[in-house]
Amino acid sequence: MDKDYKDILYRDPPKSRKRPKMAIKDRAAQFAPFSAVVGHEAAAHETARLTEVRRDLDESEKAIINSQLQELEADMPTPYGVYVTFFCKDEKKEGGAYISGRFILKRIDPYKGVLVTVSGEEIPIVDISSISYPVD
Repeated sequence: MDKDYKDILYRDPPKSRKRPKMAIKDRAAQFAPFSAVVGHEAAAHETARLTEVRRDLDESEKAIINSQLQELEADMPTPYGVYVTFFCKDEKKEGGAYISGRFILKRIDPYKGVLVTVSGEEIPIVDISSISYPVD
């Protein structure tokens, strides 16, 4: 078998007269991994993302939140700072996340069942798991 290729075995590879020799890092880039399936990585990331299960409040916890909201509504100066923890449903998958933060309330809308913030955000009262005030 060696005798078949003996004449070219130890020769230098041919050089192009039209194109310069490609750098080794550029040659390696030709074989770099690529995304054969568009969107696969995003779908895998979305599947791996964790969500929380909404916890149902017992009757005593609901009563506490309800009485706090009634007190707040009765003597609430506008705007009023409160610290609220509420459940926010995930739009893409089952479950969601609990969000806690300081919010400046503009008003409580009992007809829509929401707390309306100064920034215009509406927090559904049924999703509230805890509320505390006053917050400076």
